[in-house]
Amino acid sequence: MATRHKQVPRVAVTMGDPAGIGPELCLRILEDASILAECVPVVFGDAGILSRVAKCCHLPEPSQCTTRAQWEKDHELSRSTVVDCRAVDASAVRPGEVDEACGRAASTYIEASVQAALAGEVAAIATAPIHKEALQLAKVPYPGHTEFLAALTGAKRVCMMLVSDEMIVSFVTTHIGYAEVPRKLTSARIREVIELTAEAVVRLRGKVAKIAVCGLNPHAGEGGLFGFQEEQRLIEPAIEEARAKGIEVVGPLPPDAAFLPERRRQWDALVCMYHDQGHIPFKMLAFDKGVNITLGLPIIRTSVDHGTAFDIAWTGRARPESMVQAVLWAAKLAKCRGEPVARPNHCR
Repeated sequence: MATRHKQVPRVAVTMGDPAGIGPELCLRILEDASILAECVPVVFGDAGILSRVAKCCHLPEPSQCTTRAQWEKDHELSRSTVVDCRAVDASAVRPGEVDEACGRAASTYIEASVQAALAGEVAAIATAPIHKEALQLAKVPYPGHTEFLAALTGAKRVCMMLVSDEMIVSFVTTHIGYAEVPRKLTSARIREVIELTAEAVVRLRGKVAKIAVCGLNPHAGEGGLFGFQEEQRLIEPAIEEARAKGIEVVGPLPPDAAFLPERRRQWDALVCMYHDQGHIPFKMLAFDKGVNITLGLPIIRTSVDHGTAFDIAWTGRARPESMVQAVLWAAKLAKCRGEPVARPNHCR
């Protein structure tokens, strides 16, 4: 990258769907003392939307705004700011409504922030929630952030990881229907996620990872009695290949027992086969504090682990804890990028 970020990195914060809680979260981020002590937040969004939401939620309006064109000319800003992408007619947006224009605007914020990250203008990206139906209406051909970011950056192998103090989980498949999951599983993909997870734990925890892998079927297949022997055909070979590469990994484990407290303490991360296998226990423990990190990208990207919350959009009731944690994790990862991984606890 063109720029090395040392003590106080700039973190791009995408506004997400304008009709959701993303604008309120961004306004709170710009004023959050814990964030301002660790990084310079740069919101990629629409100043008109932020102004409307600030009035609705009785929050301060952003103190500094710049156009996208001006940002590209002079991005060496030392205090929090808003990059006004002017991607949507602010007066036409209705909170809590699925809208094609909002989906298109959300994709514009993502694209602009990725361009800034790839150019070294920001050290990391933290994304507010997007609405998948609005994206689809806008003909954005990706089901979520993970797939969209992989396409924008040219990343060949990526996976979703959820991080909190309580647990770390990563996913072999994400935004697909249950019927599609078995068809999408391959030993190569499972091994890939194990490897990405192991690499990430070293960065996040400053230690060699101990990883557990969940089975796909009840009781991890019960020796082939349930399912179509996915555990024997796909998951076990992937685990053996990962072990051959020096990764400490166990499994496949029965999914219903893998998340018990006494079991979780035995390893640093769990690899899950599909979306809800890991999201349900994770959100039970860390809904307001969980952070989504995309592994395998050439840039740092974190996100909230919740949706657009259309039912409370623009009401002032959005809880910012997960967004705050996403930005803080982005800043932390930016600071430790490039440091030697062998030094314990260097990213804490």
